[in-house]
Amino acid sequence: MKRKRLKSTLIHIPILVMFIFLALVMLIPIIWLLLGAFKPDAEIIAYPPTFFPAEFTLKNFTKCMQRIDILQYMKNSIIFSVGTTIPALLVNTLAGYAFARYEFKGKNIIFVTFLATMMIPFQVIMIPEFLEIHMFGMYDTYWGLIIPKIASAYWIFMMRSAFAGLPKELEEAARIDGLSEFGIYSRIMLPLIKPALVTMIILGINGNWNDLLWPLIMTSTSQMRTLANGLAMFVGVRTIEYGAAFAGASISLIPMLLMYIFGQKYFVEGQATSGLKG
Repeated sequence: MKRKRLKSTLIHIPILVMFIFLALVMLIPIIWLLLGAFKPDAEIIAYPPTFFPAEFTLKNFTKCMQRIDILQYMKNSIIFSVGTTIPALLVNTLAGYAFARYEFKGKNIIFVTFLATMMIPFQVIMIPEFLEIHMFGMYDTYWGLIIPKIASAYWIFMMRSAFAGLPKELEEAARIDGLSEFGIYSRIMLPLIKPALVTMIILGINGNWNDLLWPLIMTSTSQMRTLANGLAMFVGVRTIEYGAAFAGASISLIPMLLMYIFGQKYFVEGQATSGLKG
């Protein structure tokens, strides 16, 4: 028995070493960015480069806050990312639930049409979307940023796949007990796809938080810019303010990192395990 355990441990050591190496490969650029926020510009561009700061400074954060209204930009990013993701949860899960659990005329054609929209590059439709938002009087407003981003063919497809894997006996038993259709959706089905919901929340907020092009098109005043737009101001045609850019990127990175650390444990929850909970 001891020999089998020892053999099993020896087999897993190379795999563990490989995963540690891959983790370091992915983490080193992030660590280098965070450390670079505390270096002077001269040290950041020095060759050979230094990993740890030889001269620790907080001037980059001061310069970043002086150059851009970072608190306002963070507020706009929070409103844009969270304000888009919350209604997107309702809209896309309802659409995915309908495609997965109901039969209606033209269902497959409508679903394929939704999927076909994923093949259209954003650059093709950004001008018509801009004109539409401007025509409705929502240009340079939070509504103009949020409403067009709520429905997504990708999330509808993902939610449909999540709902389709649930057994039909659950909703049939709920109907026999007298639960309404919306009650079946909200009280029975949604809790069983918690991993998919958490994935959508994390990726949705992260994608909107880091979106550069959409807020740049749909806003015109500096008071409506997001943090991603603010960080782009440190990169000019002739000069790049490395220290301030690293400081701003570090501030932008921390909320997303904390959100992922908080939510990643839900990724491992299986649908079957969730269904067995009392």
